[in-house]
Amino acid sequence: MIEEIRKRAREIEERVVKFRREIHSQPELSGKEEKTARFIAAVLEDNDIEIETGVGGNGIVGIIRGGNTGGRNGGKGSDVIAIRADMDALPIGERGNCSYASKVEGVMHACGHDVHSAILMGAAIVLGGLREKLTGDVKLIFQPEEEVIPGGALAMIEAGVLENPRPSAMVALHCCTELDAGFIGHKEGIVTASCDFIKISIFGTSGHSSRPHQTVDAILVAALVINAIHHIVSRRTDPLHHVAISLGTIKGGNAPNIIADNVEITGTVRVLSPELRAVMPELIEQTIKGITMSVGGTYDFQYNYGHPSVVNDGELNEVVRCSALDLFGKEHTINMKDPQMGAEDFAYYAEKVPAMLFRLGTGNKAKGVTSPLHSSCFDIDESALSVGVQMMSLIACKFFELKRNQA
Repeated sequence: MIEEIRKRAREIEERVVKFRREIHSQPELSGKEEKTARFIAAVLEDNDIEIETGVGGNGIVGIIRGGNTGGRNGGKGSDVIAIRADMDALPIGERGNCSYASKVEGVMHACGHDVHSAILMGAAIVLGGLREKLTGDVKLIFQPEEEVIPGGALAMIEAGVLENPRPSAMVALHCCTELDAGFIGHKEGIVTASCDFIKISIFGTSGHSSRPHQTVDAILVAALVINAIHHIVSRRTDPLHHVAISLGTIKGGNAPNIIADNVEITGTVRVLSPELRAVMPELIEQTIKGITMSVGGTYDFQYNYGHPSVVNDGELNEVVRCSALDLFGKEHTINMKDPQMGAEDFAYYAEKVPAMLFRLGTGNKAKGVTSPLHSSCFDIDESALSVGVQMMSLIACKFFELKRNQA
């Protein structure tokens, strides 16, 4: 099966590159993935894959029914593995000058979702061609709105994407610019941070800049609050626990000679420990309250929970590891010991079924392909596309083999 997957992936390599470039050149923001969805749906239908569109918004669900199930699972149907790719782009203007650069001003695929979608399209073609040999069913999930809160995963789950048939495992990949193309990164357990959003409003008393003693300077209070919040990481949390508090916006003041009476600050809180996540709202609010009260100001604090951490299943991690070893060898199979502090709404699927998110190397230092995710210059070494297609195809086959052996 390995050689057949390799052969089929090579045969469609140029098509997958074209898929990626088409999606890359026509990026669509979260919730607006209509053209992308139509393009993907047309390719799946052209390859005789049954699909459902409009799932949880612009989501697409395809199913490849294995033809060699042999009455498996005690008459309850086949084993099912789901493979997920996201489709949405980011509000970033592309600065690259490649022939397939974004044609939409201010929007680009800077997080590799074009790559993820093209790879799943390619894997669908490969697995569709092998359907008579498959001992289980493959569910293809093309998800919208990964880049926003609450995220497209929840909408697709609410729409029933994990039912009819219900997968017993789910897999996704993500571009990793730190790894060169041809390398696969895997890890068991927690692999991403949770990501929550905070909004802090500081209220003071405005007045003339020549009479600061008659005011409560909201900008000065905000500066004290910002410094103190960053002290939470170094002095109020265990240094062995990963925490990242980043304040991304600050707005306040109307004129240089008027002391401001309000400032608004927004940011994110990222942690790996669920226990620490639970106490972060209290720690932050204690800090804000203490400072504002000490100088005669008031405040409003909002803490909005975002995505939880992705927790990779141990058994699926082994499936991914063995697939990478078989396809690309030990030197190209990397056990990633540390989690990453980014967040992924794939976490919601992982709360429902055993799941695995692995890293696909997309960089190439020799060619200068090193720009990070969310950069206006982001691009990939496109040889990574075939690597991803082979990985997803073999993972599905190895998962079915695992279930056969466990029966």
